[in-house]
Amino acid sequence: MNTPLVPRRKGFTSRSRPPTQQHSPTEAEPQSLAPLIDPAGLPEAVSIEDWVDLLGAIEARLSQSVAEQVVGSHALELPAGAGRVQASVMECVSALNQLHGTLQTEVARRQAIELQLFDAQTSLAQLRSELAGTRDGEKRARHLALHDSLTALPNRNFFLERLDGTLAQTPPLRQAFAVLYLDLDGFKAINDEHGHSIGDQLLGIVAQRLHRSIRAEDMVSRLGGDEFACLVIGLSSRQQLCRLAAYLFDVVSAPVRIGELRLVVRPSIGVAQYPDDGVTADGLIKQADAAMYRAKREQTGYAFSGQCSGD
Repeated sequence: MNTPLVPRRKGFTSRSRPPTQQHSPTEAEPQSLAPLIDPAGLPEAVSIEDWVDLLGAIEARLSQSVAEQVVGSHALELPAGAGRVQASVMECVSALNQLHGTLQTEVARRQAIELQLFDAQTSLAQLRSELAGTRDGEKRARHLALHDSLTALPNRNFFLERLDGTLAQTPPLRQAFAVLYLDLDGFKAINDEHGHSIGDQLLGIVAQRLHRSIRAEDMVSRLGGDEFACLVIGLSSRQQLCRLAAYLFDVVSAPVRIGELRLVVRPSIGVAQYPDDGVTADGLIKQADAAMYRAKREQTGYAFSGQCSGD
C-alpha cells in the first residue's frame, strides 16, 4: 500500500479523486497568472478597491493552482507536479513584486497630485485673501482721499466731484439746486486763545450740527480751515433757500460747551443758485463765496449772489 508523502489538510479533498482529475507528468501546464497581474496591462488610474480585488483574485488563483497540483496525488506523482507548482509560485512571486512596485509608484504619484492640489488650494485661498484686502485697502484709500480727516465730512474734492456729477445729469433728470458757502466768524480768535485742540473740537461739533441739519440727498463738506459748503438739491425758490440759510445760521450760532468753556461762533453764509448764478462748478462756488463775503461785511448772516437778502 502506497503512503502519501504529503498529509491532508483541512479543506483538501480525498486522495481518491476520479482518474480524469488526476495530474500526470504529461498534463498541460496550468494557465499562466502573468496576464492577470501584469502591471503593464493595468490602467493608469484605478481605485484602491480595484487593487484589493486584484490581489484577492491572485491569491485565489495561486491557492487553486497549488491545490490542483497536490490534492489527491500519490507521492510518486509529486516530483513532476511539484516542479509545476514551483514554477507557478515563482511566476506569481515575480508578478507580485512587479505589482508591488507599480502600487508604490501609483501611491507616490497620487500623493504628489494631492500635494499639488493642496498647494493650489492654499495659494487660491491666499490670493482671495489678498484680493479682498486689496479691495478693502482701495476702499479705505478712496474714503481717505475724499473725506476730511478731522470732521469725517466729504472734503473739497468730493464736493466738486458730486457737484460735477449733478451738473452732468441730462436736463430731464437735473433738478434745481443751490450751493451754500459758510465761514465761521470768531473761530480764529477762539483757536488762537484756547489752542488747536479746542479749535478742532469746535470744528467737529459744527460739522455734526451741519450734517444733521441737511437731508440725505444733500451734501455738506468741509472745504478747509473754518469753511464749509452745502449742496442742496431740489430747492428752487429763493424763499425756501432763505428759510434754510436762516435755520443753518441759528444751528451753528448756538453756544458750544467744551469742558468749562462756553464758545460761540457765527456763520456767514453765501448762496448761489443753478442756473441763475452759474452753470459750472467753479462758477457756482465763486458766486457763493462772493455772497458769503458780502454777508460777512454787512453782518447780515446770509446773502444771495447778486444781492443781499437777510437780517
